[in-house]
Amino acid sequence: MREGLLWFDDTVRSLTDKVVRAADRYQQKYGHTPNVCYVHPTMIDNQETQLGAVRLLPTRTVLPNHFWLGVLEAKGSS
Repeated sequence: MREGLLWFDDTVRSLTDKVVRAADRYQQKYGHTPNVCYVHPTMIDNQETQLGAVRLLPTRTVLPNHFWLGVLEAKGSS
């Protein structure tokens, strides 16, 4: 991931709504849709999940209620 957006949302919205709002902001800022979002494992039961075009991946380096969005490039591309 070359560029990313760190989004914070501690509202009572659903996880889907939070990711959609964050992805919309990413689209506005960078001009293209993200395909990956890193979240704290407690937010997705420590399993990879897909929400539309965005793949949610657990990582402990992202704090709860934070969403790190970007474009994950295929291996071998630069």
